[in-house]
This record gives sequence, structure tokens and C-alpha cells, in this order.
Amino acid sequence: MDAPRFRDPQLRIEDLADEPILVLCPRCGGRASVTASRLTCPACGLVREDPRPDFHAWNRPIDPFFHEPLWLRADCRGNTLWAFHERHLDLLERFVAAKLRERGPGDDPGMTLVARLPSWMTAAKNRDEVLRAITKLRATLS
Repeated sequence: MDAPRFRDPQLRIEDLADEPILVLCPRCGGRASVTASRLTCPACGLVREDPRPDFHAWNRPIDPFFHEPLWLRADCRGNTLWAFHERHLDLLERFVAAKLRERGPGDDPGMTLVARLPSWMTAAKNRDEVLRAITKLRATLS
């Protein structure tokens, strides 16, 4: 995907928690999902409730509710590339692939998800490697 232009949709990382976050199941290692109230694994039937939200976990490769490792994570340039789910992965891919990146009209553009991405991910010299990692992550969704 080679999008010439990306306009910041003014999302914060917390905005992405409105759909299930994909994690590694702590019981079977399969793909499980987490919401603000529950962790479920369709492979082994695990269900956990009573999450312990940790707002410091929002910017790490774990879910912020049950603190399980994210399903969508990969080593890239000595760092960890991660996403909560396919919509998050799509956003990262569109941003990284774009040759022109525009800020949105928000009041505080420095606090948006894309404005806070690390420089190793946003550097043009790393574009191809980051996009390859995103492609590998996308393959784990099917």
C-alpha cells in the first residue's frame, strides 16, 4: 500500500479500545481478545473477568486491562512494532506508507496516536522495513 498522503485522524491510543484488543491467550498461546471487562479465547474457552486497568500500559505491547502480550507485535529495527487490532495496524500502515503526513485540525495534535509514534517508526529510511513487519503481522490475522 503506497498512500501518497496521510491526514492525522486525531485518534488517541485510548480511542482504539472501543473494539477487542488481540492478545496471546495466557492458557493456550492462541489468539484471544480483550475488552475493558473480559478476556476470551475461542481456542481453549478461557474467560477472565475483573480486569485491573493500568493506564501506564497504553503505550506498551501489552493490553491495558489484563496486561497480556499483544498478538500483533514484531521485532523491527531493534524495537517492538505493535498494534491492538487490525484497525490499529491499518492506521500505522497508512501513516508509515505516506510520503506526505499532515496534522489534523485538533486542538492538541502532539497528543494524537500518530504524533506520538517513535522516530524509528516514522523515519523515511525505515519505511520499507516497518512496512514489511506490518505485512507479517497482518498475515497472522487470517
